[in-house]
Amino acid sequence: MMKTYSIAYGDELISFRLMFDEARAGKVAIHVFPDSTVHVDAPTKTPIKQIKAAVQKRARWIVNNLHHYRVQNLHVYPREYVSGECHYYLGRRYILKVIFDNNADESVKLKNGQLRVRTHSRARDYVKKLLNTWYKERARAVFEQRIEHLTDTHKWVKEAPPLRLRTMNKQWGSCSPKGTISLNLHLIKAPKTCIDYVISHELCHLKYHDHSKQFYKLLSRKDPKWRQTKERLDNLAPILLNH
Repeated sequence: MMKTYSIAYGDELISFRLMFDEARAGKVAIHVFPDSTVHVDAPTKTPIKQIKAAVQKRARWIVNNLHHYRVQNLHVYPREYVSGECHYYLGRRYILKVIFDNNADESVKLKNGQLRVRTHSRARDYVKKLLNTWYKERARAVFEQRIEHLTDTHKWVKEAPPLRLRTMNKQWGSCSPKGTISLNLHLIKAPKTCIDYVISHELCHLKYHDHSKQFYKLLSRKDPKWRQTKERLDNLAPILLNH
């Protein structure tokens, strides 16, 4: 269960959600998400005073990231699902073309730089549903293929783990204690290098189910450029998660 705490940094009040993790060992981990929320993971029984001190120590970094995301979000508007909008698939930008046609089967296709939705209704939610169904089909196919490929290079993984698709606002992926990998549906909009990074991250959790030094050492060995890729994905988040 998460509880909310706060610290002061200059004139700014930094609120953060705290979660204690029994499996976590080592230092407190601080995460700033694109929706301008701050989450802190800490080993069980870590004193609140010590956690607040850790947050205070990184307050400048937190404030800078919060400002970065707030500026980005000023330029992101809710999607209307009409012709002319930009939508993304595997890191490429496509122009949405909504084609109203009662006499043809409904479909979603990529053609000539366009994401063409043939529909029996121009209603926003109807077009959105058709497009999301297409994204889910493509996500399952692409993610399963990439998991299968990366499983071969992560030798501690004996077989491809089960995959679950989820719509998440704050995470790109997660790994359950039983070994099921959950991936954010919107990740299918990101470049393949970003998809591979998230999958590799979760496969490393099959060996270390925490964010310990051993975990990051393993991740760095399998994906030496993961920090740059994570930064790229974080910068894309406001656009890719906008739906």
